[in-house]
Amino acid sequence: MRHRLTALLLVLLGLFSATVSAGQLEKLLMPGEVSKAHAKYEAECTKCHDRSDQSRQTVLCLDCHKDIAKDLKDKHGFHGHALKANTACTACHNEHKGRAADIVRLDRESFDHSITGFKLDGHHTTAACVACHVAGKPMRAAQTTCFGCHEKQDAHKGKLGKECGNCHNTTSFTKSLFDHSKTHFALKGAHSRAACADCHRDPAYKNTPMECVACHARDDSHKGGRGPLCGSCHNTEKWKQASFDHEKIGKFALNGAHSKVACESCHRSGDMKTKIPDKCAGCHAADDRHGGRFGDDCASCHNEQKWKEAKYDHDAKAHFPLKGKHAKLDCHTCHTGPISGPKLPKDCGGCHKADDVHHGSMGTQCAQCHTETGWKDKVRFDHDMTRFPLVGLHATVACEECHANGAYRNTSRDCISCHKTDDAHKGNLGKACATCHNPNGWKFWQFDHGKATKFALLGAHAKLDCNGCHIKPADEVKLSKECGDCHARDDVHHGGFGRDCARCHSSINWRGAGIRR
Repeated sequence: MRHRLTALLLVLLGLFSATVSAGQLEKLLMPGEVSKAHAKYEAECTKCHDRSDQSRQTVLCLDCHKDIAKDLKDKHGFHGHALKANTACTACHNEHKGRAADIVRLDRESFDHSITGFKLDGHHTTAACVACHVAGKPMRAAQTTCFGCHEKQDAHKGKLGKECGNCHNTTSFTKSLFDHSKTHFALKGAHSRAACADCHRDPAYKNTPMECVACHARDDSHKGGRGPLCGSCHNTEKWKQASFDHEKIGKFALNGAHSKVACESCHRSGDMKTKIPDKCAGCHAADDRHGGRFGDDCASCHNEQKWKEAKYDHDAKAHFPLKGKHAKLDCHTCHTGPISGPKLPKDCGGCHKADDVHHGSMGTQCAQCHTETGWKDKVRFDHDMTRFPLVGLHATVACEECHANGAYRNTSRDCISCHKTDDAHKGNLGKACATCHNPNGWKFWQFDHGKATKFALLGAHAKLDCNGCHIKPADEVKLSKECGDCHARDDVHHGGFGRDCARCHSSINWRGAGIRR
């Protein structure tokens, strides 16, 4: 039965072949239409297929795609790097899927560009495919050299060759990797951060001057006055950090604030050869608030750190230590004229004559009583050394209470001179108040009339007011001790019984008279 079917099939095939051409037969047996790119070869199956040897299909592909064959041979591009030897083209590309079929099957999102031999790094990783792979051209036709893509960006216009990678990298085209130290001008300090075009105005990078002034002429505040060798003072890190040995060469050491001052602050003309003054006043005349009164040797008081922090050893140099309030005084308070003029007095009276409430009566040695902490502060005077020691409340009384005229000399020592308003006796008991009163308090007084006057106050006499007997000052009129001198008007006998009233009368009561002796 099987042999009969085979024989029948051969008969039918023979009859069909007799009526159909060979090309038509192959097209009828084709599994599907080929892609649009191969459409013109669709009727020529032998272009891609060898009926006698199916393994030769890859060879036939490469006979047509000679550029791919070359890449495989040279190990170039995607095919040359990604494919192993004897890899069949049909492993990736399948035909007969229709005219619109994509036989390349390239997934742009997941494609590993490193297998092409051109690894994407730096800015290349973010570049769009069409930036390098021109539409309508094969992917393999893309440029693989820097210059091929970046020719228009080449500031050197090709004069430095096409190997851009020798200096530039894919991260930043403007950042050069050129090893400048291999030239005759190594880049140090700020030079290493400068853009190439700042010095190389010629894209060829040839005949670039190496003298500092060639680039820094506009920075030269000396206007060429120091010559073209800027490096003798300036460094490559910071132009303004000049290292000129001012002490050795300029004979003027720059210390303190001078080391921070810009050169042109003193060398105003810009020509360093122009001689400038080396005295403080030469530059600081405008800062001299003394108006030249203290001479031109500013350094005797001021230092180079801060102009306003003046220090002058007044004790060692002027032999007059400034203590207390003297230390806080402005120099001009005492030095009203040039120091080259008459010397200032060192005694207190020389400066404080106007403050002397004693008007010179106490001499010029004010320090015997006054201190430097304050003219009225803690006035010290040992009153015990005078003829009037201060005891009791006198020790707490202000000086001017007694010395009202400020003269302090020939001041009366009589109590009444100060206590006249306090004298209830109106002067009738004289000026020697201390006979009764004491300095602990005016009202603390005591007087033993019997001992002091030999006339004891007994009876009614003890109750009498002092003024009852002492009508006139006691130091002017001495009172009698006889009764009649005081009681003449009380004597009803009108002197008939004499002046010794005590024979009959007593001091207790005048009217209780009786012979007593």
